Amino acid sequence: MVPYGACVPGTTPSPSAGPEPSGRARRALPTARRGRAADEGATDPGERPDLAGGPAALGQVEVRRSARRRRTVTAYREQGRTVVLIPAAFSPAEERRWVAQMVAKLQTREERRRRSLGGDDELMLRARALSAAHLDGLAEPASVRWVDNQNRRWGSCTPADGSIRLSSRLRSMPEYVVDYVLVHELVHLLEPGHDERFWALVARYPRAERARGFLEGVELGASGGPSGDVD
Repeated sequence: MVPYGACVPGTTPSPSAGPEPSGRARRALPTARRGRAADEGATDPGERPDLAGGPAALGQVEVRRSARRRRTVTAYREQGRTVVLIPAAFSPAEERRWVAQMVAKLQTREERRRRSLGGDDELMLRARALSAAHLDGLAEPASVRWVDNQNRRWGSCTPADGSIRLSSRLRSMPEYVVDYVLVHELVHLLEPGHDERFWALVARYPRAERARGFLEGVELGASGGPSGDVD
């Protein structure tokens, strides 16, 4: 879940604006747990969610009105649908206009990122480049691919056959986060467990800590409360 926010013109922005692998030989990086996304008006009793059909690429669109939201409009992806948060005072015409605008911006951003990340072949090249840059080229995956059926994992690895899988949810996230997940899974080809040496190797990726913080924030927003470690 990566939010896309905008401020209503003429106002000041608010300051806070295949089946999953299993088995002992398989290691994985979990994704956000199911749950309601955090929103500044999520606990407002006056909040009214509406569901409507949206662009095919973004599935259903859910509009959430909040009396606490006065100046900002936000859109993000959650559990296969697009959520748009708007002020409760918006008229139906304002709602239609802002929902269309935010959905279009979100779709454009996702399409741009999808093109930059490419398909499985590009993902394999990216993994090899990361291995060479941060792991002395020692991690040599046999296959790296995007998958759509990992709803509880960001990425997974089977050291026995050298295969790595990344959740397609990562396509909507910053590239440094995708690279971190790739490095994490590449290290599993060298160290199946999460021991001290494993984390030392992961730490060779210079943006590892920042990426972990990003993913923890996603998990926190999706679960509505504190979550465990990324792994």
